[in-house]
Amino acid sequence: MITPKEIKIKASRKYTSVLQSLTLNKPFEKLIIRGDKKYQKDSLQEFEKEILLINSLSKEKKGFGYTLEFQQVKTKYLGTQDLPTSIYFETKYDYLKFLGKEKEEVLFLESTTKIKEAFPELEPWILKNPLKVIQNQAEWDGILSVCSYFKQTPNPNIYIRELPINVHTKFIENNQGIIKDLLDSIILDHIKVDEKLFEKRFNLKYAEPQIRFKILDKTISERFFNGLEDIATPINKFETLNLPIERVIVLENKTTFYTALTLPEIDKTITIFGSGFSVSNLKNVSWFKDKTLLYWGDLDAQGFEILSQFRGYFPQTKSIFMDKFTFDKYYENEKGTASNITTSLHLTHEEQELYNYIKAGTLRLEQEKIPFDYVNEYFNKM
Repeated sequence: MITPKEIKIKASRKYTSVLQSLTLNKPFEKLIIRGDKKYQKDSLQEFEKEILLINSLSKEKKGFGYTLEFQQVKTKYLGTQDLPTSIYFETKYDYLKFLGKEKEEVLFLESTTKIKEAFPELEPWILKNPLKVIQNQAEWDGILSVCSYFKQTPNPNIYIRELPINVHTKFIENNQGIIKDLLDSIILDHIKVDEKLFEKRFNLKYAEPQIRFKILDKTISERFFNGLEDIATPINKFETLNLPIERVIVLENKTTFYTALTLPEIDKTITIFGSGFSVSNLKNVSWFKDKTLLYWGDLDAQGFEILSQFRGYFPQTKSIFMDKFTFDKYYENEKGTASNITTSLHLTHEEQELYNYIKAGTLRLEQEKIPFDYVNEYFNKM
Protein backbone atom coordinates (compact mmCIF):
# COMPACT_ATOMS: atom_id res chain seq x y z
CA MET A 1 0.00 0.00 0.00
CA ILE A 2 1.20 3.52 -0.70
CA THR A 3 2.78 5.28 2.30
CA PRO A 4 2.50 8.94 3.40
CA LYS A 5 6.15 9.42 2.35
CA GLU A 6 5.36 8.19 -1.16
CA ILE A 7 2.28 10.43 -1.28
CA LYS A 8 4.51 13.40 -0.44
CA ILE A 9 6.98 12.48 -3.17
CA LYS A 10 4.21 12.22 -5.76
CA ALA A 11 2.58 15.43 -4.57
CA SER A 12 5.93 17.28 -4.78
CA ARG A 13 6.28 16.27 -8.43
CA LYS A 14 3.11 18.25 -9.18
CA TYR A 15 4.37 21.42 -7.48
CA THR A 16 5.65 23.06 -10.66
CA SER A 17 2.32 22.64 -12.44
CA VAL A 18 0.48 24.03 -9.38
CA LEU A 19 2.73 27.12 -9.44
CA GLN A 20 2.05 27.52 -13.16
CA SER A 21 -1.70 27.47 -12.49
CA LEU A 22 -1.26 30.10 -9.77
CA THR A 23 0.63 32.31 -12.23
CA LEU A 24 -2.35 32.15 -14.58
CA ASN A 25 -4.81 32.78 -11.70
CA LYS A 26 -6.50 29.46 -12.34
CA PRO A 27 -8.57 27.98 -9.48
CA PHE A 28 -7.06 24.99 -7.72
CA GLU A 29 -8.38 21.73 -9.11
CA LYS A 30 -8.65 18.56 -7.08
CA LEU A 31 -5.22 16.93 -7.26
CA ILE A 32 -5.36 13.15 -7.41
CA ILE A 33 -2.51 10.90 -6.24
CA ARG A 34 -2.29 7.46 -7.73
CA GLY A 35 -2.08 4.82 -5.01
CA ASP A 36 -1.22 1.85 -7.14
CA LYS A 37 0.80 -0.33 -4.76
CA LYS A 38 -0.22 -3.91 -4.12
CA TYR A 39 -1.26 -5.06 -0.66
CA GLN A 40 0.82 -7.51 1.35
CA LYS A 41 -0.82 -10.88 0.92
CA ASP A 42 -1.22 -13.28 3.85
CA SER A 43 -0.44 -10.51 6.39
CA LEU A 44 -3.50 -8.95 7.99
CA GLN A 45 -1.34 -7.46 10.75
CA GLU A 46 0.89 -5.67 8.22
CA PHE A 47 -2.13 -4.49 6.27
CA GLU A 48 -3.77 -2.99 9.38
CA LYS A 49 -0.50 -1.27 10.27
CA GLU A 50 -0.33 0.33 6.81
CA ILE A 51 -3.97 1.46 7.01
CA LEU A 52 -3.37 3.01 10.43
CA LEU A 53 -0.31 4.89 9.17
CA ILE A 54 -1.93 6.32 6.05
CA ASN A 55 -4.99 7.33 8.08
CA SER A 56 -2.94 9.02 10.80
CA LEU A 57 -1.58 11.68 8.40
CA SER A 58 -4.74 12.23 6.37
CA LYS A 59 -6.89 15.38 6.38
CA GLU A 60 -9.46 13.62 8.54
CA LYS A 61 -6.90 13.25 11.33
CA LYS A 62 -4.66 16.32 10.79
CA GLY A 63 -7.18 18.88 9.53
CA PHE A 64 -5.25 19.33 6.27
CA GLY A 65 -3.53 17.23 3.62
CA TYR A 66 -4.81 14.37 1.55
CA THR A 67 -8.35 12.97 1.67
CA LEU A 68 -8.92 9.23 1.59
CA GLU A 69 -11.99 7.56 0.15
CA PHE A 70 -12.57 3.95 1.16
CA GLN A 71 -14.57 1.19 -0.38
CA GLN A 72 -15.33 -2.25 0.97
CA VAL A 73 -13.52 -4.75 -1.21
CA LYS A 74 -13.28 -8.52 -1.01
CA THR A 75 -9.62 -9.48 -1.36
CA LYS A 76 -8.13 -12.83 -2.23
CA TYR A 77 -5.86 -13.11 0.78
CA LEU A 78 -7.23 -10.68 3.41
CA GLY A 79 -10.95 -11.22 3.11
CA THR A 80 -13.34 -8.27 2.98
CA GLN A 81 -11.57 -5.02 3.89
CA ASP A 82 -12.11 -1.27 3.66
CA LEU A 83 -9.49 -0.19 1.11
CA PRO A 84 -8.50 3.37 0.05
CA THR A 85 -9.69 3.68 -3.52
CA SER A 86 -9.02 7.40 -3.95
CA ILE A 87 -6.32 9.76 -2.57
CA TYR A 88 -6.57 13.46 -3.39
CA PHE A 89 -5.99 17.01 -2.22
CA GLU A 90 -9.27 18.89 -2.23
CA THR A 91 -8.04 22.47 -1.72
CA LYS A 92 -4.91 24.53 -2.31
CA TYR A 93 -4.54 24.91 1.46
CA ASP A 94 -4.62 21.13 1.96
CA TYR A 95 -1.93 20.65 -0.67
CA LEU A 96 0.45 23.47 0.32
CA LYS A 97 0.12 22.80 4.05
CA PHE A 98 0.92 19.13 3.51
CA LEU A 99 4.11 20.07 1.61
CA GLY A 100 5.01 22.91 3.98
CA LYS A 101 4.87 25.41 1.11
CA GLU A 102 2.28 27.93 2.37
CA LYS A 103 4.77 30.77 3.00
CA GLU A 104 6.69 29.95 -0.16
CA GLU A 105 3.49 30.25 -2.21
CA VAL A 106 2.78 33.71 -0.76
CA LEU A 107 6.31 34.88 -1.61
CA PHE A 108 6.04 33.31 -5.07
CA LEU A 109 2.87 35.25 -5.84
CA GLU A 110 4.43 38.47 -4.53
CA SER A 111 7.45 37.93 -6.78
CA THR A 112 5.47 37.04 -9.88
CA THR A 113 3.26 40.10 -9.40
CA LYS A 114 6.36 42.27 -9.09
CA ILE A 115 7.96 40.74 -12.19
CA LYS A 116 4.84 40.99 -14.35
CA GLU A 117 4.21 44.60 -13.30
CA ALA A 118 7.75 45.54 -14.34
CA PHE A 119 7.91 43.34 -17.46
CA PRO A 120 4.63 41.83 -18.66
CA GLU A 121 6.56 40.11 -21.44
CA LEU A 122 8.20 37.84 -18.85
CA GLU A 123 5.03 35.87 -18.06
CA PRO A 124 6.01 33.05 -20.48
CA TRP A 125 9.39 32.86 -18.74
CA ILE A 126 7.67 32.63 -15.32
CA LEU A 127 5.42 29.85 -16.57
CA LYS A 128 8.45 27.93 -17.82
CA ASN A 129 10.61 28.60 -14.74
CA PRO A 130 8.44 28.94 -11.59
CA LEU A 131 11.09 27.30 -9.41
CA LYS A 132 13.68 29.89 -10.52
CA VAL A 133 11.30 32.58 -9.29
CA ILE A 134 11.44 30.95 -5.86
CA GLN A 135 15.18 30.25 -5.92
CA ASN A 136 15.91 33.95 -6.54
CA GLN A 137 13.31 35.20 -4.07
CA ALA A 138 15.65 37.45 -2.10
CA GLU A 139 17.15 39.15 -5.17
CA TRP A 140 14.19 40.24 -7.28
CA ASP A 141 14.37 43.96 -6.50
CA GLY A 142 18.00 44.07 -7.63
CA ILE A 143 17.45 41.79 -10.61
CA LEU A 144 14.56 43.90 -11.90
CA SER A 145 16.60 47.09 -11.41
CA VAL A 146 19.33 45.62 -13.60
CA CYS A 147 16.82 44.57 -16.24
CA SER A 148 15.20 48.03 -16.22
CA TYR A 149 18.57 49.67 -16.84
CA PHE A 150 19.38 47.37 -19.78
CA LYS A 151 15.94 47.91 -21.29
CA GLN A 152 16.57 51.67 -21.27
CA THR A 153 20.26 51.33 -22.21
CA PRO A 154 20.72 48.12 -24.22
CA ASN A 155 24.22 49.08 -25.45
CA PRO A 156 26.05 50.38 -22.35
CA ASN A 157 29.62 49.87 -23.64
CA ILE A 158 31.04 50.25 -20.10
CA TYR A 159 32.34 47.75 -17.53
CA ILE A 160 29.87 45.87 -15.32
CA ARG A 161 31.02 47.65 -12.18
CA GLU A 162 30.57 51.03 -13.86
CA LEU A 163 26.85 50.47 -14.45
CA PRO A 164 24.83 53.18 -12.64
CA ILE A 165 22.52 50.71 -10.89
CA ASN A 166 21.80 50.75 -7.16
CA VAL A 167 23.08 47.25 -6.42
CA HIS A 168 26.28 46.10 -4.73
CA THR A 169 29.39 45.87 -6.90
CA LYS A 170 29.33 42.08 -7.37
CA PHE A 171 25.54 41.75 -7.71
CA ILE A 172 25.44 41.26 -11.49
CA GLU A 173 28.41 38.91 -11.47
CA ASN A 174 26.79 36.82 -8.72
CA ASN A 175 23.43 36.67 -10.53
CA GLN A 176 24.52 36.45 -14.15
CA GLY A 177 22.58 33.26 -14.90
CA ILE A 178 19.13 34.57 -14.01
CA ILE A 179 19.82 38.05 -15.42
CA LYS A 180 20.94 36.51 -18.73
CA ASP A 181 17.72 34.45 -18.89
CA LEU A 182 15.59 37.55 -18.43
CA LEU A 183 17.52 39.90 -20.71
CA ASP A 184 17.36 37.30 -23.47
CA SER A 185 13.59 37.90 -23.42
CA ILE A 186 13.56 41.61 -22.66
CA ILE A 187 16.16 42.99 -25.11
CA LEU A 188 16.46 40.15 -27.62
CA ASP A 189 16.88 42.54 -30.56
CA HIS A 190 19.99 44.13 -29.00
CA ILE A 191 22.00 41.14 -27.80
CA LYS A 192 24.72 39.14 -29.53
CA VAL A 193 22.99 35.77 -29.33
CA ASP A 194 26.06 33.78 -30.42
CA GLU A 195 28.20 35.12 -27.57
CA LYS A 196 28.32 33.12 -24.34
CA LEU A 197 30.40 35.60 -22.34
CA PHE A 198 27.96 37.84 -20.46
CA GLU A 199 29.82 41.06 -21.24
CA LYS A 200 30.05 40.33 -24.97
CA ARG A 201 26.43 39.18 -25.16
CA PHE A 202 25.08 42.36 -23.57
CA ASN A 203 27.39 44.95 -25.11
CA LEU A 204 29.61 45.60 -22.12
CA LYS A 205 33.32 46.24 -21.90
CA TYR A 206 35.35 43.44 -20.37
CA ALA A 207 38.91 42.62 -19.42
CA GLU A 208 40.26 40.86 -22.48
CA PRO A 209 42.56 37.84 -22.19
CA GLN A 210 46.24 38.73 -22.17
CA ILE A 211 48.55 37.15 -24.72
CA ARG A 212 52.06 36.68 -23.38
CA PHE A 213 54.87 36.33 -25.89
CA LYS A 214 58.66 36.34 -26.00
CA ILE A 215 60.59 37.95 -28.85
CA LEU A 216 63.53 35.76 -29.86
CA ASP A 217 64.94 38.27 -32.35
CA LYS A 218 66.81 41.07 -30.53
CA THR A 219 66.67 43.37 -33.53
CA ILE A 220 62.86 43.28 -33.52
CA SER A 221 62.82 43.63 -29.72
CA GLU A 222 64.95 46.78 -29.80
CA ARG A 223 63.24 48.30 -32.84
CA PHE A 224 59.63 47.87 -31.72
CA PHE A 225 59.71 47.42 -27.92
CA ASN A 226 62.76 49.35 -26.68
CA GLY A 227 64.58 46.10 -25.96
CA LEU A 228 61.73 44.40 -24.09
CA GLU A 229 61.56 40.70 -24.86
CA ASP A 230 58.90 39.25 -22.50
CA ILE A 231 55.60 41.03 -23.22
CA ALA A 232 51.89 40.63 -22.36
CA THR A 233 49.15 42.49 -24.23
CA PRO A 234 45.33 42.24 -24.59
CA ILE A 235 44.23 39.95 -27.40
CA ASN A 236 42.71 42.82 -29.43
CA LYS A 237 46.12 44.56 -29.44
CA PHE A 238 47.92 41.35 -30.27
CA GLU A 239 45.62 40.81 -33.24
CA THR A 240 46.79 44.11 -34.77
CA LEU A 241 50.55 43.59 -34.32
CA ASN A 242 52.55 44.19 -37.47
CA LEU A 243 56.00 42.76 -36.83
CA PRO A 244 58.54 41.54 -39.40
CA ILE A 245 58.42 37.95 -38.16
CA GLU A 246 58.17 34.72 -40.10
CA ARG A 247 57.83 32.11 -37.37
CA VAL A 248 55.64 31.67 -34.25
CA ILE A 249 56.26 28.97 -31.63
CA VAL A 250 53.25 28.22 -29.42
CA LEU A 251 53.96 26.54 -26.06
CA GLU A 252 51.22 24.83 -24.04
CA ASN A 253 52.65 25.08 -20.51
CA LYS A 254 53.55 28.15 -18.48
CA THR A 255 56.53 26.35 -16.95
CA THR A 256 57.93 25.63 -20.38
CA PHE A 257 57.28 29.21 -21.43
CA TYR A 258 59.31 30.49 -18.47
CA THR A 259 62.11 28.11 -19.44
CA ALA A 260 61.75 29.31 -23.02
CA LEU A 261 63.03 32.67 -21.87
CA THR A 262 66.45 31.03 -22.21
CA LEU A 263 65.84 29.85 -25.77
CA PRO A 264 68.53 30.85 -28.24
CA GLU A 265 68.09 33.89 -30.43
CA ILE A 266 66.11 32.97 -33.54
CA ASP A 267 65.68 35.43 -36.39
CA LYS A 268 62.19 36.74 -37.08
CA THR A 269 60.62 34.50 -34.40
CA ILE A 270 58.41 34.90 -31.35
CA THR A 271 57.19 32.29 -28.88
CA ILE A 272 53.73 32.43 -27.26
CA PHE A 273 52.26 30.95 -24.08
CA GLY A 274 49.17 29.17 -25.43
CA SER A 275 47.75 28.24 -22.00
CA GLY A 276 46.26 24.88 -22.93
CA PHE A 277 42.80 24.96 -24.47
CA SER A 278 42.91 28.77 -24.20
CA VAL A 279 44.62 28.72 -27.58
CA SER A 280 41.08 29.56 -28.72
CA ASN A 281 42.00 33.16 -27.82
CA LEU A 282 44.34 33.13 -30.83
CA LYS A 283 41.83 31.95 -33.43
CA ASN A 284 41.21 35.44 -34.87
CA VAL A 285 44.86 36.44 -35.24
CA SER A 286 44.68 36.89 -39.00
CA TRP A 287 48.38 37.61 -39.47
CA PHE A 288 49.17 34.04 -38.36
CA LYS A 289 47.85 32.76 -41.67
CA ASP A 290 51.03 33.49 -43.63
CA LYS A 291 53.47 32.54 -40.84
CA THR A 292 55.26 29.31 -40.03
CA LEU A 293 53.50 28.03 -36.90
CA LEU A 294 55.13 25.52 -34.56
CA TYR A 295 53.15 23.97 -31.71
CA TRP A 296 54.75 22.23 -28.72
CA GLY A 297 52.47 20.68 -26.12
CA ASP A 298 52.47 17.89 -23.55
CA LEU A 299 52.59 14.39 -24.96
CA ASP A 300 49.27 13.31 -23.49
CA ALA A 301 45.77 13.01 -24.91
CA GLN A 302 44.90 16.61 -24.07
CA GLY A 303 48.13 17.92 -25.61
CA PHE A 304 47.25 16.37 -28.97
CA GLU A 305 43.64 17.56 -28.67
CA ILE A 306 44.87 21.13 -28.13
CA LEU A 307 47.22 20.75 -31.10
CA SER A 308 44.21 19.62 -33.15
CA GLN A 309 42.19 22.61 -31.93
CA PHE A 310 44.93 25.05 -32.92
CA ARG A 311 45.49 23.37 -36.29
CA GLY A 312 41.75 23.69 -36.90
CA TYR A 313 42.29 27.47 -36.85
CA PHE A 314 45.61 27.38 -38.73
CA PRO A 315 46.05 24.26 -40.91
CA GLN A 316 49.75 24.94 -41.61
CA THR A 317 50.65 24.30 -37.95
CA LYS A 318 53.51 21.83 -37.43
CA SER A 319 54.07 20.05 -34.11
CA ILE A 320 57.52 19.84 -32.53
CA PHE A 321 58.75 17.34 -29.90
CA MET A 322 55.38 15.56 -30.12
CA ASP A 323 56.68 12.42 -31.83
CA LYS A 324 57.22 8.77 -30.92
CA PHE A 325 61.02 9.11 -30.74
CA THR A 326 60.84 11.90 -28.15
CA PHE A 327 58.13 10.11 -26.17
CA ASP A 328 60.06 6.82 -25.99
CA LYS A 329 63.29 8.61 -25.09
CA TYR A 330 61.96 10.60 -22.12
CA TYR A 331 58.76 8.93 -20.90
CA GLU A 332 58.94 8.08 -17.15
CA ASN A 333 55.76 6.04 -16.48
CA GLU A 334 53.63 9.08 -15.61
CA LYS A 335 49.86 8.67 -15.80
CA GLY A 336 47.80 11.28 -17.63
CA THR A 337 44.15 12.29 -17.62
CA ALA A 338 41.61 10.10 -19.38
CA SER A 339 39.94 11.51 -22.48
CA ASN A 340 36.42 10.85 -23.76
CA ILE A 341 36.95 12.63 -27.09
CA THR A 342 35.57 10.53 -29.95
CA THR A 343 35.47 13.05 -32.80
CA SER A 344 38.16 12.97 -35.49
CA LEU A 345 41.13 15.25 -34.86
CA HIS A 346 43.30 17.45 -37.06
CA LEU A 347 46.38 15.25 -36.70
CA THR A 348 48.92 13.78 -39.10
CA HIS A 349 49.06 10.01 -39.45
CA GLU A 350 52.08 9.76 -37.13
CA GLU A 351 50.50 12.08 -34.55
CA GLN A 352 47.24 10.12 -34.65
CA GLU A 353 49.05 6.83 -34.01
CA LEU A 354 50.90 8.26 -31.01
CA TYR A 355 47.71 9.91 -29.74
CA ASN A 356 45.85 6.58 -29.91
CA TYR A 357 48.67 4.83 -28.05
CA ILE A 358 48.90 7.49 -25.31
CA LYS A 359 45.13 7.76 -24.94
CA ALA A 360 44.66 4.00 -24.64
CA GLY A 361 47.20 3.82 -21.80
CA THR A 362 46.35 7.19 -20.23
CA LEU A 363 50.02 8.15 -20.51
CA ARG A 364 51.73 11.52 -20.20
CA LEU A 365 55.11 13.08 -20.92
CA GLU A 366 55.04 16.70 -19.85
CA GLN A 367 56.90 19.33 -21.84
CA GLU A 368 59.15 20.28 -18.95
CA LYS A 369 60.44 16.69 -18.66
CA ILE A 370 62.20 17.06 -22.02
CA PRO A 371 65.76 18.33 -21.41
CA PHE A 372 66.48 21.76 -22.82
CA ASP A 373 69.75 20.73 -24.39
CA TYR A 374 67.66 18.37 -26.55
CA VAL A 375 65.26 21.23 -27.31
CA ASN A 376 67.99 23.76 -28.05
CA GLU A 377 69.68 21.34 -30.41
CA TYR A 378 66.55 21.61 -32.57
CA PHE A 379 66.20 25.37 -32.28
CA ASN A 380 69.87 26.04 -32.93
CA LYS A 381 69.40 24.60 -36.41
CA MET A 382 66.85 27.30 -37.32
